[in-house]
Amino acid sequence: MPDLSKRSNEKELLDDPSVPFKDIRQNMQELNTINTLLGGHAITKKGFEKIIGNRKEISVCEIGCGGGDNLLVIQQWCKKNGVKARLVGIDINAHCIEFAKEQYGNLGIEFICSDYQNTTVLPDILFSSLFCHHFTNEELVAMLQWMRQHCKAGFFINDLHRHTLAWWSIKILTAIFSRSYLVKNDAPVSVLRGFRKREWQQLFKKAGIEATVSWQWAFRYLILYKK
Repeated sequence: MPDLSKRSNEKELLDDPSVPFKDIRQNMQELNTINTLLGGHAITKKGFEKIIGNRKEISVCEIGCGGGDNLLVIQQWCKKNGVKARLVGIDINAHCIEFAKEQYGNLGIEFICSDYQNTTVLPDILFSSLFCHHFTNEELVAMLQWMRQHCKAGFFINDLHRHTLAWWSIKILTAIFSRSYLVKNDAPVSVLRGFRKREWQQLFKKAGIEATVSWQWAFRYLILYKK
């Protein structure tokens, strides 16, 4: 049993830019399934709904967008609710962007291969999902400050709660059902790199930002900052 008393600094296999595209594809497909079945997409919709309010026109940017499925979920919500939306996804991994364009590029969602810090996008809403845990605490403080500076209405974060039951559950589920070596390895590692509520509170205190941190099923946190 690993030590969950503090965040792990173990790197995920997906962070290696040399991972072949076919393996990225399998990984992204399975992550979409996991997010759908375990409530990740529902949390993304909840964060979006809390910031958008009554607006009928909105620009949204996801940093660390991976395969783009979060933006598809938001696009579907906007169409259902009569909201005109410009949606942009940014990821530094060229294979992830290639996969996202292949899946959703023809739906009007824009995907950009770049370090998020080098982009000039200034949307109403910024968000990230399962992205923050890839970074050190020091890097996250800078990211939070960047997100505050580069959004007009606010930002939200959807990420993992570091918990023993979460680690065991995802390790067993992926061992049984996953066909991706990336998912089998990285899903448990992601939990070890996840957060506890007090850690989020400390990060925002260091960043000089006031935000709400709420626990969500299954073993996630939704963080909200509204201007």
